Amino acid sequence: MVDHFQAGILGWRLGDHSAETFRPLWAIAKQWSCYFYVTDGWKVYPQFIDAGDQIVSKTYMTRIEGENTRLRHYLARLHRKTLCYSKSVEMLAHSIRLLQHYLKFHDVPVPC
Repeated sequence: MVDHFQAGILGWRLGDHSAETFRPLWAIAKQWSCYFYVTDGWKVYPQFIDAGDQIVSKTYMTRIEGENTRLRHYLARLHRKTLCYSKSVEMLAHSIRLLQHYLKFHDVPVPC
């Protein structure tokens, strides 16, 4: 999830294109009381978003595609057809969290 007017990722979830993957994101997004939501038309969205509140448009998805490109740029494990990653979902989640922290605060948290 991204805010079209601010840089950075507001929410993310590892998983497939199922309702179970989207449900935790929707729990966060619906609290923001947005006027509308721009989506790429996943089949699962109508289960959560009212028809009048959803705009299906690839044109307005450039913001999220830009964030996806930035993640792939910094994390070799997100490149397509690469051998530079472990297959651990847990390590992927940690890598994304660490990168997001760095991009937001320009700092790498190091335990004492």
